[in-house]
Amino acid sequence: MNITTKPFEYKDGTQTCVGYLAWDESYADPKPCVLVGHAWAGCDGFAQSKAVQMAAQGYVGFAIDVYGDGKTGENPTENEALMMPFINDRKMLLKRLQAAVKAAQALEQVDEKALAMMGFCFGGLCALDLARSGADIKAAISFHGLFNASGLLAKKIKASVLALHGWDDPMVAPDMVTALSVELTKAKCDWQVHAYGGTSHAFMVPDANDPKNGVQYNETAEKRAWASALDLLAEKFGTHGVG
Repeated sequence: MNITTKPFEYKDGTQTCVGYLAWDESYADPKPCVLVGHAWAGCDGFAQSKAVQMAAQGYVGFAIDVYGDGKTGENPTENEALMMPFINDRKMLLKRLQAAVKAAQALEQVDEKALAMMGFCFGGLCALDLARSGADIKAAISFHGLFNASGLLAKKIKASVLALHGWDDPMVAPDMVTALSVELTKAKCDWQVHAYGGTSHAFMVPDANDPKNGVQYNETAEKRAWASALDLLAEKFGTHGVG
């Protein structure tokens, strides 16, 4: 295994975005690409580490940059200021996601017909929104993502959707889980929702430790969710990869 990583600039119109690529140089053939949607802090080390993990599975990992210019926040106030314009304008968010898809398809390392997206927290909403748009991707995987409807639902969702959810997540009430299920069913989607009991928001993030606000790492849920994600990718791409 010979994993290469590098920053990757691409464009959404005139806006430069700075993502992060990871792939295994040992295999020359074009590979499936898994886009990684970042949490509210931006394309940080956590998102980049997931791109590397995707490369270790034999895929091209592409941690995308929704905010542009590689901007990241240093505290909750900055994070919210970066995220909310996209929460409030889902058309702008979708356009930014579509730019990332186009950039991925143009990469020589990537099989342009074999794309998927996973995302964490805000990035989970990004993965769901890309699927909602009817994008030609194989899978959309949301880890403790936000479920808020975008209002941009295609008649037919092509991606298989997997939502991995902590039942105690204060940001996603039980009725929102039901609403997502109804929404995906209406769009004739192949969908799964896995809810983990006794599990809070950000359960995949080892540094998450704010139980009073419902934000807490959970090792058991992390392992179960990651295994489910890898299983779906293997189902779609025919392999767990070469790692």
